[in-house]
Amino acid sequence: MTSKQRFIAALEGRVPDRLPVTTHHVMPYFLENYLQGISSQEFFDLFGLDPIEWVDARMPDTEQGDHLDPLLESIGYWESPRMCSHQWRIEREEVPNPRYRTLRYSIFTPGSTLSTVLQNDAHTAWVTERLIKQKSDIDTIAEFAPVPICDVDLVNQRADKFGERGLIRGSIPSFDIYGQPGCWQDAAVLFGVEALILQTFDDPEWVHAFLRILQERKTRYIRTMPGARFDLLELGGGDASSTVISPHIFDTFVAPYDAALIEEAHAADQRVVYHTCGGMMPLLDSIADMGPDAAETFTPPALGGDVDLAEAKRHIGDRLCLIGGFDQFHFFTGCTPEDTRKEVCRCFEAAGAGGGFILSPSDHFFDAEVELLHAYAEEARGCWY
Repeated sequence: MTSKQRFIAALEGRVPDRLPVTTHHVMPYFLENYLQGISSQEFFDLFGLDPIEWVDARMPDTEQGDHLDPLLESIGYWESPRMCSHQWRIEREEVPNPRYRTLRYSIFTPGSTLSTVLQNDAHTAWVTERLIKQKSDIDTIAEFAPVPICDVDLVNQRADKFGERGLIRGSIPSFDIYGQPGCWQDAAVLFGVEALILQTFDDPEWVHAFLRILQERKTRYIRTMPGARFDLLELGGGDASSTVISPHIFDTFVAPYDAALIEEAHAADQRVVYHTCGGMMPLLDSIADMGPDAAETFTPPALGGDVDLAEAKRHIGDRLCLIGGFDQFHFFTGCTPEDTRKEVCRCFEAAGAGGGFILSPSDHFFDAEVELLHAYAEEARGCWY
C-alpha cells in the first residue's frame, strides 16, 4: 500500500498492509534544534514515517466585503489567517517584554473594542489576556466578526501535489488570532477554561449562547467545504478532556455542539478526528456517540492522561479509528532504542488487532533523540498484518 492507502484503510476500520506510523504536527523547534532546520516533509522521509500534509484553507468571503488582515505578512506556526472587514478591524502591537515575544491585538467594531494578548517562545504560544472580558463581548463577535470560507481550490491543489504520499489533514476553523477547533475548546481559549467551568454552574444559559455563536461560525465554514479533498479534519481540544472537565460538562456543553459539526462535516463528505489530549476513559462512549471517524490522542497515564489503550480498543475500537497512544516523553528521550521498540510493540499489541489503528505520539514533541525516532519508525514499519 501507499501511505495514503494505508491511512485511509485504518480510518475506515479496514486492515492495512502494516501499521500506519506517523506523528502529529512536526514542531519547528525540533526541526531547527535537532535536524538543522529541514522541512516537515524531509522529516517524514528521513525517518520513513507515513507523511501528513497540513493545509489551512481559510480564506475571506469577498462577496461579504471581507479581506485578509494586511498586517499578517507571513503565517507562522502559531498565527492563523485573520479575516477583516470594515466592521472588524485588527491592530497588532508589540509589547516590550524581556523574556517572551508579546503581542496585543485590538479589534475595533461599531459595537465595542475587543483585545487579547499573546506570548510565545521558541516552543509554543499562549494567551495572557483573554478576548472575552464581559459577557456582552460574545454579542460583538456574533454581530461583527467575519466568518472565513474554505479555499477548495487550494486544498485540491495541495492534494494533487501530495498524491499518494500521505494524508491531507486540516481542522474545523478556530477563532481568528488564536483558538482551537472544538466549540468548547475555542470558548475556553477566548474566556479561560476555569472561568468557563464556573459559568456552567453560575450562568449555563450564557455558556450555551456562547457555544451556539461559535458553532454557527464553524457550521458556516463547513458548508463551504464540499469538493475539498481533505482526508481528515480535526475537531475538539484538550480542555474537553476528563482531566479538565467532568463527564457531565462534556455531555452537556461539549458533545451536543461538536456532534452537530461532525454531522455537518459528513454531509460535506469530510472525515473527522476528535482530538482529546488528556483524560479520555470516562468519555469514550460520549466521544464515539458523536460519530467521528477517528479519535486521538489516547494519552497514557505516564504522560498525564489516563488511557488504557487496550481497554479503549476493546470499548470503542469497532466504532472508530484510534490514533496515538505512544508515550513520546519517556520513549523519545532518556531511554534505549530497545525501550522505544518495546513501547511500539505494546501499542500495536494493545490496539492494532483488526486494523483501525494509527500509531502516533500523544500530541506534539519538542525534544527527541534522533536514534530513538529511527527505532520508533523502524519497529512500527515491521508491524505487519
